Amino acid sequence: MRDMQRKTDPRMAAGLHEQVSVHFSGLSGRDLMEPLITRVFPGRVAMVSSFGAESVVLLHMLASIDRATPVIFLNTGKLFGETLAYREMLAERFGLTDVRDVRPDPVDAARSDPHGDLWNSDATACCWFRKVLPLQCALTGFSAWITGRKRFQSPGRASLEPVEIEFDRVRVNPLARWSPADIAAYAAKHNLPEHPLVKKGYPSIGCAPCTAPVDAGADARSGRWRDQDKSECGIHFSDGEIQRGIASISGDD
Repeated sequence: MRDMQRKTDPRMAAGLHEQVSVHFSGLSGRDLMEPLITRVFPGRVAMVSSFGAESVVLLHMLASIDRATPVIFLNTGKLFGETLAYREMLAERFGLTDVRDVRPDPVDAARSDPHGDLWNSDATACCWFRKVLPLQCALTGFSAWITGRKRFQSPGRASLEPVEIEFDRVRVNPLARWSPADIAAYAAKHNLPEHPLVKKGYPSIGCAPCTAPVDAGADARSGRWRDQDKSECGIHFSDGEIQRGIASISGDD
């Protein structure tokens, strides 16, 4: 296990996933994150957080494990002001010491979106240079990254696995099998502050131009890119296809 973080060849990554599965089968949430952060990938794992509607749960867990773990925040330049304020408040409250504001490359922005309205004509292209490319650069050098994706969020995430492999990197979804009730119970137990837009009908929060409130009981992500054939920004895709989870680390339901 000591040398797992040094493996970079895709075939080695597959073997790495097998080892992770054997050692951590049945774990989720903090129980899954803690050994990966402190023993399996020390100094080689980052959390990617939108500081959105449900982000506070994973951020709280992370702070209880290692507050110095890098948190990558994709500051697209199109976020709600409430999200930016929430990000500042949570970082201070939890004592997170390495929250990295990752922004689009200015040259890419000037070339791809000179007027700042590309989202209106080609949301996928907008996501590509504002989120996908910056994240690819930000994750350079990391062996694993943690996301807040969950199965209940959308049909496209219904089969999400807690651990996935993308080429030579492990992607961890500690809350993949958590329910909305699980999320709410954890937040209530720890008295965690809610994103201010949640009470206004935003159960999933991305960039302001492409996020709308949804009706109670509707798909949580139905307010993202409304009326478009699009449900993901692209950071969890590769070459246009969702990376396939090769095995689950939390066992079968």
